[in-house]
Amino acid sequence: MTKRLYFGNLSWNLTEGELVETVSQFAAVQSARIITDRETGRSRGFGFVDVEDAEAENVITNLNGRELLGRPLVVSEARETRRPGGFNKK
Repeated sequence: MTKRLYFGNLSWNLTEGELVETVSQFAAVQSARIITDRETGRSRGFGFVDVEDAEAENVITNLNGRELLGRPLVVSEARETRRPGGFNKK
């Protein structure tokens, strides 16, 4: 089973490949995605990485606060959010 991790305070110049390379030092990466602005395509400074449940805590412990491309990473377990949208049913 996999666990999704949140990565915040990412450098706008960081690529998904570099993020995978960094996390791979501590866990096998299932998938990685840096969130980008729809209009500009520019990084929004955060992303998500999926790793095995058993390895997630190791990634958080080793990477939270660690500097990457001049910025201290914020790493935590991702929380599932539901954004309101669509039509309200009455």
